[in-house]
Amino acid sequence: MALEERAPLDELARIRKSIDNIDAALIHMLAERFRFTQQVGLLKARHHLPPSDPDRERLQIARLRALAEEAQLDPAFAEKWFNFVVAEVIHHHEQIAANGESE
Repeated sequence: MALEERAPLDELARIRKSIDNIDAALIHMLAERFRFTQQVGLLKARHHLPPSDPDRERLQIARLRALAEEAQLDPAFAEKWFNFVVAEVIHHHEQIAANGESE
């Protein structure tokens, strides 16, 4: 393969490596986020609080949509991502409450 043909493939590999690094960071950040939401779930179960907090969720959606706009990310995508994560968090909180993991 000629050098001029190889250059785009090298650039593609470099860009993909950066994407892979970002994906790894996102996974680690999500894991950290879920460690904290686990603590929230335990606290809610211990004090018999509901697994979801619609008022907080509404505020967070508005905040994340604004952040997405500032970052030039589709706000609808940011909201979909948040709703997906929150659904999983609520599911975990319900499991914690049902399993009596509040002690």
